[in-house]
Amino acid sequence: MLSVHRVHLPSDIPIVGCELTPYVILRIPGRPENPITTEDVPETAPVDGYYLRYRWYRIQSDRKVAVCSVHPSEQATLQCLGCVKAKIPVVKSYHCSPRCFSDAWQHHRLLHDRAASAVNENGTEEEELFGRFNSSGSGVLNTSLSGSTSSLGQNVSFNNGSAPLYPATISERSGGETWFEVGRSKTYTPTIEDIGHVLKFECVVVDAETKLPAGQVNTILTSRVIPPPTPTPRRLIPVSVDLMGQHLDSDTRTANFGTFTVLSYNILAEVYASSELYGYCPSWALSWTYRRQNLLREIVGYKADIICLQEVQSNHFEEFFAPELDKNGYQALYKKKTTEVYNGTAYAIDGCATFFRRDKFSHVKKYEVEFNKAAVSLTDALVPIPQKKTALSRLLKDNVALIAVLEAKFSNQGADTPGKRQLLCVANTHVNVHQELKDVKLWQVHTLLKGLEKIAVSADIPMLVCGDFNSMPASAPHALLAMGKVDQMHPDLATDPLGILRPSSKLTHQLPLVSAYSSFARMGVGLGLEPQRRKMDPTTNEPLFTNCTRDFIGTVDYIFYTADSLTVESLLELLDEDSLRKDTALPSPEWSSDHIALLAEFRCKPRTRR
Repeated sequence: MLSVHRVHLPSDIPIVGCELTPYVILRIPGRPENPITTEDVPETAPVDGYYLRYRWYRIQSDRKVAVCSVHPSEQATLQCLGCVKAKIPVVKSYHCSPRCFSDAWQHHRLLHDRAASAVNENGTEEEELFGRFNSSGSGVLNTSLSGSTSSLGQNVSFNNGSAPLYPATISERSGGETWFEVGRSKTYTPTIEDIGHVLKFECVVVDAETKLPAGQVNTILTSRVIPPPTPTPRRLIPVSVDLMGQHLDSDTRTANFGTFTVLSYNILAEVYASSELYGYCPSWALSWTYRRQNLLREIVGYKADIICLQEVQSNHFEEFFAPELDKNGYQALYKKKTTEVYNGTAYAIDGCATFFRRDKFSHVKKYEVEFNKAAVSLTDALVPIPQKKTALSRLLKDNVALIAVLEAKFSNQGADTPGKRQLLCVANTHVNVHQELKDVKLWQVHTLLKGLEKIAVSADIPMLVCGDFNSMPASAPHALLAMGKVDQMHPDLATDPLGILRPSSKLTHQLPLVSAYSSFARMGVGLGLEPQRRKMDPTTNEPLFTNCTRDFIGTVDYIFYTADSLTVESLLELLDEDSLRKDTALPSPEWSSDHIALLAEFRCKPRTRR
């Protein structure tokens, strides 16, 4: 007879909006070659007259419970009065102990500061809400906490089987606890109503004829359900500068046309997100079931017209990101790397994914760049046969780039050639990560740029070059991108065992590329950008970091644009290191990648031939 061998949950803490999928290991008699399986046996397809029945329950105590905003696995005992008065989301106001609140105060007060700023902008007295808060004091309310979560915001609808979320009958009540049935499928997605409560999963073998249990009921209890962390939203900061560093007036804005936004984000593929590398991140926050939902919330929330993602696993693209972003109006393009990576149980492969809004753009053409193919061609042309194996071993690193030519659907009002097609070329790449392979990084970037030059020659087309270049602002790849050439004395050129960078005078390109985030540094004083300027490196005009882990912090991600055809209107504000270090580094419960997202709003300039 069919029997349940083992049941367990992969994540120790359930989070609102993140699907719970128990591992149910079955023993099926009559299968000598493979009696143990994780296959589902639904009522519609019984095995030898038996199937599995699932039930999910919410265990609701008479005593309501709130959870700590800093340590979500702990019950809250304190609530910040300032958060309540400032109408900051209530889930951020709870703390598990006075020590927890005191340790978190430096970062917690930033919530008050931002709320106070918003209050002042709306013309309300700041003193009324924030006069009592200063560097030496805080308002804390000891309270009998309710589990209220009304300010979580969105109403999310989850499909948790055929059971109503609030059934007419109570399944069981004992010892002050009530068990509400909340789901009848194998998986369950916790809802806002579950916050602070323990969930129970039941699995039992059922006789298909009698519909009665035919074996022992297998049960798992979860920890208390916690709300999803809610980082303070990042704002879009207007910059509107031309290359002379001058603020664009309304007449200039009118003369230009067609604004659109572009997001670039390395989302940290599951295959690389190991507890060995990111042990400081709680296991539940490092799990892919949590991170994928948190990443999706963040990405969709930016409402970008074009999205360039790196480190997107092929199975995640097909099964999650492509269908989910399709629901939000995006068309998808994908280019995977050329070699798979073994992740312990199966082979996975990541790549670059580009999405664009169907109502803003249509797809014209797609180019795929495989640096491995270019490496083979290079070695055939330049490397003597006896050294080819060594050369290919150094050059074949499986990195790729995805180039999309799009046609804008927004009108060309104000253009000097009304009615002419407005095309846009978007390159999305992930350059090799190994720091000792400086020659390979530079060669990959140069190869990509020469390909883009060929497209530029064939069409009068604005260009964007986005991605994770794994190259710091002082590096040769960055110099090539930003300056169009590499100084012959650059120290990176000393690493060239294959001679692929010689002569260095060939390391040039003619695209007028500018880093979008350098606009923060080019802005004049008095424009309210000082907080962002403090997050910039004045020596390189780039952000202080886009990648922040326990062992590394620096800038490796960029959005470059052709300055003769595009101008930057706004930039997504940068994060400060202090706010991230409260969780040690990235990824964290709030931010689910070790990189930060970059986003820029562009406006097309009037058309002029290069």
